[in-house]
Amino acid sequence: MPPEMPPDNPPCRLSFDGRTIHARPGQSVGAALVAAGVVAWRTTRGEGRPRGLFCGIGVCYDCLITVDGHPDQRACLVPAADGMRLESGHAGRDADARER
Repeated sequence: MPPEMPPDNPPCRLSFDGRTIHARPGQSVGAALVAAGVVAWRTTRGEGRPRGLFCGIGVCYDCLITVDGHPDQRACLVPAADGMRLESGHAGRDADARER
């Protein structure tokens, strides 16, 4: 659970590959994943190298993730929302999000 927050700002609950993680209101999906200890959520096409949050400002595309069934979302730009479903490029196959 994230550090203490005022009761009027409860944490968001997200599902990441079936695991529940928490996000602070206003936090990006990428920041919530990193805060939960998840540092890579897809792999590169050619060599299968892990990728996650890199630039944090939407320039590099390393943080692509599937959000509520929509692939290729930049985790660093998507605001976390309660009930959001996140899927890595590893769930069920060893491909990155762009191949879906």
